[in-house]
Amino acid sequence: DEKAILAAAGKKKAEGFSADWYGHIQLDAIYDFKRVDPNWDDTLRVSTIPTESGTYGEDGDFVFGVRQSRLGVKGNYGEDITFILEAELFGVGGDEGQTTPRLRHAWGTYKNFGMGQYWSNFMDIDIFPNTIDYWGPTGMVFYRNQQARYTFPMGEDEFSISIEDPGTALTVGRFRDTDSCDLPNPPLECESVESTAGDLLQSYNDLPDFSVRYRNNGDFGHFQVAGMLRKLGYERVDTGQKDDEMGWGINTSAGINTWGRDLLKLQVVYGEGIGNYMNDGGIDIAPDSSDINNAGADTVELLGISAYYDHYWSDKWSTSIGWSMTDLDTTDGQRDSEFAKGQIAQIN
Repeated sequence: DEKAILAAAGKKKAEGFSADWYGHIQLDAIYDFKRVDPNWDDTLRVSTIPTESGTYGEDGDFVFGVRQSRLGVKGNYGEDITFILEAELFGVGGDEGQTTPRLRHAWGTYKNFGMGQYWSNFMDIDIFPNTIDYWGPTGMVFYRNQQARYTFPMGEDEFSISIEDPGTALTVGRFRDTDSCDLPNPPLECESVESTAGDLLQSYNDLPDFSVRYRNNGDFGHFQVAGMLRKLGYERVDTGQKDDEMGWGINTSAGINTWGRDLLKLQVVYGEGIGNYMNDGGIDIAPDSSDINNAGADTVELLGISAYYDHYWSDKWSTSIGWSMTDLDTTDGQRDSEFAKGQIAQIN
């Protein structure tokens, strides 16, 4: 994994510059008995499962996908500087559904200080199960984020702090299509310019997210505790009116050695306004009332649980089995159709 790659690079005693290319080409062949969103047809992302039959056409769909293919370069300069640059083909965001280059990591370290895009300090990549499917557990904290991080070595253990890109996930819920003239304090030009609440409200972030993490490593495996504190701001683009809510979260995880290479992987995360850091389905702030004249904003409460077991039959064959859940306490101002709870059970 990427953490092992960085650790290996950091231990090299070579003088000067050293770099290695790595990666893989992967073809997924999938038959989907219950069709999901076609933008996600080569993985099973729980929030893309339709809740009404026929949403994406008749059931039964075959697909080839190469989007898990990956290419990267990692290396070091002397003993103090390491770097990793890695991309895959799984388009998201504006490239959702496309087979297009997507940056995974752009990360450099000098001694104990790192900057760039890498796994969030709030997550634990080592509890990601050994599954074939790309997306992984729905209830897991899983986020590559732009950040600056300092890690304090503590023998085999470590303590790290980071500031990270806030990226607030905001929804206007039931009011997305509400005409701007029907809003409290409507814009002056509302009758001449067609606009909705969805056009006028957006996230506003003037402070980075702050995270702390402690990891204990031993013969038993490892356990980790991470905390997150966030300022979740929002604004009206027409009036410049701003407000904010406080988000926070606690993520506890453990990888426990059992027999041979077998590993039990556990995680429980809880907080308010941390949906942006979850692997699947998450809103940070939403309207707190279904009455537009009284609606403010509130952080969305979230609970995530993940439990998997990786069993190795040999050096080349393994089975992973487990279950994961995300449960969002959606607000009164969110749409009934918005993602509220998802579960997945897997075996390979």
